[in-house]
Amino acid sequence: MNRKNLFICMILVNLYGTGMHAQNVVEVSDEVLLELYRGARVADVVDGLATVGYTGVGVMDPKIAPLWRDVKDMSHRFAGIAVTARYGPTNRPMYPGADLTKPENYEVYRKWRGEWYNQISDEPFTQYIKKGTVIVMDNKDDNDTGSTGSNNIMSWKDKGAVGLVTAGGIRDIDEIILQRNPVYTNYFERGRGERIGRNEIIDVQRPVVVGGVLVHPGDVVVADSDGVVVVPRRVAVRVGQIAYQELVDDIAGRRRLYERLGLELDETVAEREKPEAFFKQLGLPADPNK
Repeated sequence: MNRKNLFICMILVNLYGTGMHAQNVVEVSDEVLLELYRGARVADVVDGLATVGYTGVGVMDPKIAPLWRDVKDMSHRFAGIAVTARYGPTNRPMYPGADLTKPENYEVYRKWRGEWYNQISDEPFTQYIKKGTVIVMDNKDDNDTGSTGSNNIMSWKDKGAVGLVTAGGIRDIDEIILQRNPVYTNYFERGRGERIGRNEIIDVQRPVVVGGVLVHPGDVVVADSDGVVVVPRRVAVRVGQIAYQELVDDIAGRRRLYERLGLELDETVAEREKPEAFFKQLGLPADPNK
């Protein structure tokens, strides 16, 4: 088998499984998945994964938690499609080879800084960002580096990103919270330093591990105050349908209790379309379990 065919086989195994616990894969577009998972809750998605045999799979360590919460509009929540990046500690010299205490070496520093940001620790993953993207960044042990700050995270949002899940490496946290950029991270692994002399880009759009979970590009990522769950693409349709059914049932039950208790209705009990009609609209099977 030549290298090209081997690579194709690896992709197919990733998408469809090896035969063990194989699922009936329904191929759909990112747009359909985004609509299916719109408003999804982590708890329902975890239950959906268990229903298809993925018990305990895809649930990130609870340390990967929201940087901020908005329990009125739920704007800290998101569901989207993974774009992945991996940064690591550099093995290059951590200084430009000049005495930076001397003002005459400032231009040496600026040249070194520019080369680091543009060639060694740049952001090549941004070309893959589109509407509904969740950036999943593996940057554990990258030398206390703030790979994400208040400026670049806004540029990712401008391209269509709905959220960031990262092992750490967040700085300008006050501004990020003020800007309402949804971020899920290990707060105690935040980074203060700039990238130069500290880290470098390793991989883009390759599998990464964050919070103990393997994430492939194209997987579905759902996040709320319960944490983060990742749904492998090969089971994303069925899991999403089961999660939607559970959400609709929960909304109906909680709405009845709201009305019985005289509570003011809020968005969490807003009625959703009946599952069968919603699935038909998306071109999906009416019953995910048949």
